[in-house]
Amino acid sequence: MKLKVLRSIAQQFSRAHNLRDGLGLMVKQVSDAIQTECCSVYLLDEEQQEHVMMATTGFNQRSVGRVRLPFPQGLIGHVVKRGEPIHVEDASQHPNYYPIADINEDKFKAFLGVPIIHQRRPLGVLAVQQQVKRKFNEGEEAFLVTISAQLAASIAHAKISGERLLQVKSTNTALSYTGVPGAPGVGIGEASVVYPPADLDSVPTRYITNIEEEVASFLSSLNAVKSQMQQLSRNVESVLSKEEQALFNAYVAILDENSLGQEVIQWIEQGLWAPAALARVIKSHVNVLESQGDDYLAERAVDILDLGRRVLSQMERGHSANRNFPSDCILIGEEITAANLAEAPPGSIRGICSLNGSQTSHVAILAKAMGIPSVFGIHNLSLNDLTGLLIIVDGYHGEVKVAPSTEMEEEYRRLAAEEDALTDDLMSLKDLPAETPDGYQIDLAVNLGLGTDVPISLDVGAQGVGLYRTEVPFMIREQFPSEDEQLEIYQSLLAKFNPQQVTMRTLDIGGDKSLPYFAIDEHNPFLGWRGIRVTLDHPELMLLQMRAMLRASAEFNNLRIMFPMITQLDELEEALSYLGQAYQEVKEECPNLEYPKVGAMIEVPVTVYLAYELALRVDFVSVGSNDLAQYLLAVDRNNARVSNLYDMLNPGVLKMLKLTVDLVHKANKPISICGEMAADPLGAVLLTAMGYDTLSMSANSVPRIKWLLRNINLSDMQAWLTWALTQTSGKVIRRQLNDELEEAGVGGLVRAGR
Repeated sequence: MKLKVLRSIAQQFSRAHNLRDGLGLMVKQVSDAIQTECCSVYLLDEEQQEHVMMATTGFNQRSVGRVRLPFPQGLIGHVVKRGEPIHVEDASQHPNYYPIADINEDKFKAFLGVPIIHQRRPLGVLAVQQQVKRKFNEGEEAFLVTISAQLAASIAHAKISGERLLQVKSTNTALSYTGVPGAPGVGIGEASVVYPPADLDSVPTRYITNIEEEVASFLSSLNAVKSQMQQLSRNVESVLSKEEQALFNAYVAILDENSLGQEVIQWIEQGLWAPAALARVIKSHVNVLESQGDDYLAERAVDILDLGRRVLSQMERGHSANRNFPSDCILIGEEITAANLAEAPPGSIRGICSLNGSQTSHVAILAKAMGIPSVFGIHNLSLNDLTGLLIIVDGYHGEVKVAPSTEMEEEYRRLAAEEDALTDDLMSLKDLPAETPDGYQIDLAVNLGLGTDVPISLDVGAQGVGLYRTEVPFMIREQFPSEDEQLEIYQSLLAKFNPQQVTMRTLDIGGDKSLPYFAIDEHNPFLGWRGIRVTLDHPELMLLQMRAMLRASAEFNNLRIMFPMITQLDELEEALSYLGQAYQEVKEECPNLEYPKVGAMIEVPVTVYLAYELALRVDFVSVGSNDLAQYLLAVDRNNARVSNLYDMLNPGVLKMLKLTVDLVHKANKPISICGEMAADPLGAVLLTAMGYDTLSMSANSVPRIKWLLRNINLSDMQAWLTWALTQTSGKVIRRQLNDELEEAGVGGLVRAGR
């Protein structure tokens, strides 16, 4: 089939009002493209284990949504069970043939069905049929497979963006969804849905009661954009011809409330909130223009999309300004950001549910620091109609419960109360060392970034700051902070923790951490310009920051400086030379300044093999387990498609971490670990057994890990490590260690409750 046909189907499908309409368009086009009499799509209702006919051409349209096939019945079920295309010239002769009487399927002979699969999960079947015997050729089969692959992504996106695809039979149980555990704990509250700005495809369906107010809000935004277009037209009046100028006039005409505006208002009058009404109208117009097969009209479709996004952006400003958060709030969205956390009133967020991201994403780290239970990488959670519903977030098991029964809610509230009581009890350990019953002691330090971390960090009995993320103050400003601004921040931190050591990491941006005023736009940011690479390319930033750090330390001399993302020794030596330069400059101003202890981070596999040579050049080494595991596993931990493969307990990761300890200790230097693995109870016991000198984690995790270590002998941990290093599966290791912790009486660290 021609690529143009595939593109046309994809474009029209993506611009349909909703998935149902898109499927209806698609089956007609597929049927025409391969000249067959029937094309149908069946989606799997996982709860009822039935395939539901969602679109068809060839069968009666009244069958759509009504015809249900128990899985794995019939050829449709056989396609899903086999997970591959099934092609028969005469379906009646196939052993799995089971005709659907309601639609007279027995009059069709030829059958070709291909599975619709997304991330290894079967979603349904795309099938074509013919009344006479027919052998569909390889090209036609390949065409259907291509369409199926595109369908899979669209269906999955429709599910997570809020569309109810199936009329699910009523049940008395809560809807339950599974993702990746982000931050531990149990959160109970009212759903508050967030969505990406100015994204017409992600606007959730919501319904309103005050129609007049919604219409007025929409018209205000529409007129604001119309004024912007008129101003733009005046701005370019002197450089455009009259014909080109007419384009802007056309834009203004489209934005008239009696044109596009009237269509949107009609949807609002039916009770739909303005952003969703706008999205439907814009996508409808775009779909019509793109389906004509005319390049000029396709360009006009792009213009309509741009205007729609401008109006949506204008509306969002008003909705954002008037947004009310529940007092007990569960933030839910495709991508929860640090800005979303900041918008909510302090102390109101009880949990976070993000359809993307992972336990080591930037937001997950912030959630742990704030003590907010969270779940990331959730599949098949519909964002529609969630606002206002009661949600339970189980950050231990990565589970989200929507609209739980009274009994379930009461049980989770009991578990949450037990958890709070345990947390209160553990604070009594703050002045005790993290010492095992058989006498082995290890240091526990805190990771800091937010200013709100500091008070609790001072009160949990940690041995100083193992990682201060200096990029956070950079991220909340509109320009690079000056030397004096940085001095004030660093001086306050060093004073509060004096005489304990504070390890400050030099500016670490790139990857999933960006600055609003210093954009790094790359196709593969985690393998690109990040960490030490950025600051070595901008020595003015590095020198300014190190001068501020050193000046802040002059009074207390409790500073340690650490360089991130070292991949070769030349980088370390160049960074050390800049530190020497900054020290000499500040020493002239501050005679009492002592040269700080200096460390390097191991976050890249190649650096593990250089760990001995690296350690000889610094005072200490720190492992960033989040990035090290990411690079070892070749998994983007923020990508929901593969985040389930990101496993800190993968035996390969464990062996690499053990090798790092051995090489650094061979150089007689201390080694710490400041990734999220240190805060994971299972990770903490294995890291302790490996010989790490310091575990650095969020302040909320310190009492729990201290309790854990004070209840388990080092000899037991070492036995578990020896066994784990012989295994081939992280899941097996996790399951066994969970059982061991339960037996040791500290199971409350890996599940809800005490």
